[in-house]
Amino acid sequence: MSERLLGIYEKLILRRPVASIVAVLLLAVGMAFGLPNFKLDASADSLTLENDNSLTYFRESLLRYGSSDFLVVTYTPYEGDLFDDKSLNALSEMHEELAKIDGVASVTSMLNVPLLYSPKISVTQLKEAPRTLLLPDTDRKLARKEFLESPIYRDLILSKDGQTTALLAIMELDEKYLELVSGRDALRIKRDTEGLSPEEVIQLEQISKEFLDYRTLRAVEEHQRVAEIRQKMFRFKEHAEVFLGGPSMITADMVDFIKSDLNIFGTGILLFIIITLAVIFRQLRWVILPLVTCVLSVEIILGYLSWIDWRLTVISSNFVSLLLIITLALTIHLIVRYRELHRDAPDSSQLELVRNTVMYMARPCLYTVLTTVVAFVSLVVSDIRPVIDFGWMMTMGIILALVLSFIIIPAGMMIWGKGENTDKADKSAAFTLHFSRFTEKHGGIVLGLAFLAMLISGWGISQLQVENRFIDYFRPHTEIYQGLSVIDAKLGGTTPLEIILDAPAIDHGSMRSDKGGDTAAVDNANSGPFAGAYGDSNESEAGSYDDPFADDDFDDPFADDDTSEGTEHSYWLTGAGVEDLRKLHVYLESLPEIGKVSSLVTVTDVASDLSGHKLNDLELALMPQMLSEENAELLLNPYINQEHNQARITLRVNETQGELNRNDLLAKIHQFAITEAGFEADQVNFTGLLVLYNNMLQSLFRSQIMTLGTVFLGIMAMFLVLFRSVSISLIAILPNFLAASVVLGGMGIAGIPLDMMTITIAAITVGIGVDHAIHYITRFKREFEVDRDYVASMHRAHASIGRALFYTAITIIVGFSILALSNFIPSVYFGLLTSLAMIAALLGSMTLLPKLILILKPLGK
Repeated sequence: MSERLLGIYEKLILRRPVASIVAVLLLAVGMAFGLPNFKLDASADSLTLENDNSLTYFRESLLRYGSSDFLVVTYTPYEGDLFDDKSLNALSEMHEELAKIDGVASVTSMLNVPLLYSPKISVTQLKEAPRTLLLPDTDRKLARKEFLESPIYRDLILSKDGQTTALLAIMELDEKYLELVSGRDALRIKRDTEGLSPEEVIQLEQISKEFLDYRTLRAVEEHQRVAEIRQKMFRFKEHAEVFLGGPSMITADMVDFIKSDLNIFGTGILLFIIITLAVIFRQLRWVILPLVTCVLSVEIILGYLSWIDWRLTVISSNFVSLLLIITLALTIHLIVRYRELHRDAPDSSQLELVRNTVMYMARPCLYTVLTTVVAFVSLVVSDIRPVIDFGWMMTMGIILALVLSFIIIPAGMMIWGKGENTDKADKSAAFTLHFSRFTEKHGGIVLGLAFLAMLISGWGISQLQVENRFIDYFRPHTEIYQGLSVIDAKLGGTTPLEIILDAPAIDHGSMRSDKGGDTAAVDNANSGPFAGAYGDSNESEAGSYDDPFADDDFDDPFADDDTSEGTEHSYWLTGAGVEDLRKLHVYLESLPEIGKVSSLVTVTDVASDLSGHKLNDLELALMPQMLSEENAELLLNPYINQEHNQARITLRVNETQGELNRNDLLAKIHQFAITEAGFEADQVNFTGLLVLYNNMLQSLFRSQIMTLGTVFLGIMAMFLVLFRSVSISLIAILPNFLAASVVLGGMGIAGIPLDMMTITIAAITVGIGVDHAIHYITRFKREFEVDRDYVASMHRAHASIGRALFYTAITIIVGFSILALSNFIPSVYFGLLTSLAMIAALLGSMTLLPKLILILKPLGK
């Protein structure tokens, strides 16, 4: 810090400490008024790419197929049979209770789905109102058999043991939401391509605010709806095991877990930090001043974010913890330096001691903050709005932490006075000197271990996977984990996926000859997969029935859809179209990652079996007229859109499938559709939240992991400015690179995937490592000027700045270890990985960094 700048600082802060503290407190009070508006956003929109074409396609499919959100309630009676009167009465009561909940459009269960084989009906009866389980003429034994053996319901409405069933609550289609988001996106696209007029700029701001406010209201309503359903479920738990599943439930529970961790473990972390600071410094002032600085940093920035309506998301939920780490590190460095000066010059005035503390620490702290900002700015290049916001949040928070640390700590020192110096009794220097002595005597071992760590980390990094399994976010004993497990294992899978196929651009008259369509009736012996009521042939497996539960997170298989009845019939209602679909349908069912699969193949096979022969092209074309409105809504409309000549396959992906890799799965299905099933690449479209989340993860991986090299180049440039030496800059960057490699490699070895909750750990590790490197080298250079002895300078640096690094590391490691007790696994990972990053940074700065300095002697002789 220049003398002129230091003079201004002294005049404003050091000579007016009370006024400085009051100014900070007034700012904090002003920001506190915004805290009631603080929001946590875990909506699906917060976890998708803003400019993702798949997102646009997904929203189009919502409108085209009448999509909506859903919740699933599973029911397993403790005693008796699921089909006895007691269980059916309870199910009926639950069914009615769910239907009464505001926002629920319909409820589907084994009580009201069409029964086609209980007893078996004729194809002409498909035009009539469907038979259901509670009707007097329904045979319950046949109904049980149909639910267990029929491809339409097997492992979907009823588990294999016949004791677990599911009720599907379809939410109302939110047309206002789609209208707002479509209007906003249209203006955004025009802004990015053509530019907006002044009026359109204002319009975009207005509709963006309206959309955000509506989304917030919608999230509150969804959370209340989940709570209401759980409340209604509670009274049934006396006689049955009841679980809730679905995207709204996952979102609600994630928000609750994050809020709980912020409240409970945030408080716990602060208590651990207080205890650790008290043990280290043994003076009340050195506990209160860092604590006040940390709390005010968090309170002011959260208040500001609330005023401007920036929300914390699942991705940025660790923002508060990270800001605590960085602020605490800055305050500890200032305190340790002051105590050293007080010990070495006990007769100096308090103003002189504080002034010298600020002068010595301003430059390294400034560059520490700037280089840490570079690490977090790497998040801004993402296409994911919450990630971009997180990068800016951290940038603002870190800069605020620097400013407050250099106001509150020095001003507090001036107000508190010199007091007794306990630094002379501090034994930690003896501990940190163990590192310097080991480095001096066993430098070869240090280098060898560093090289071994790099090799192992490199292998670990090669094992890293980019995945996002929501079930892995929760401990096995939690209700959400158990509920998702039941749905996954017994009821056809958890995560929905859609494949929408466009018809080939060929003349309809050539379809039969090109694709082998059959226009003649076929003998019953060869009449397709349903020669008997439940044929056991391989084709029977392929011809699965419709899956009323298989729609995507927003799909409503019962919503009205305009299935065009124009003069030109859909390609998919031909023998050729059905056979094309069958190839892909059969392949999907063969994949271990896939649970239930449903498509147009289902309804054609059902109709073929009921008619006693394979349907010809004319019968297929007339199928929409063969079905009653109720049957069409369930069996046909979800799987075909005649207006756009599209077919739709819905399927469930098993969350608990051990080898699941969504990106590989999508690529594998797409490859089969093109090379084996004969579709063109532009005919095959994947959609659903699985696709959107996968796109988000792949983008996040590319923007963060693949840009680490750019981040290190940026930090290297700042090192060059700070140290004015290529060799020193290279020495400083190597331990940071190793620390980042150790953390990422450790994740790969431990099988911790890179997902939206863990992928920011790279930026965190770099930020922590840079802090250590800058402070150590800055102090080493100052000590080297004393006698130009590298070994002696190393020991003195370890005994001084080494203690600050040690204090920071121990405080953070101890404080964040409490997160290991969380029920939210991402919080556990964050605590453990942050501790690992801190250990790697501490060991690197205390052993490898000084050893490289001793070998290369970058400061001359």
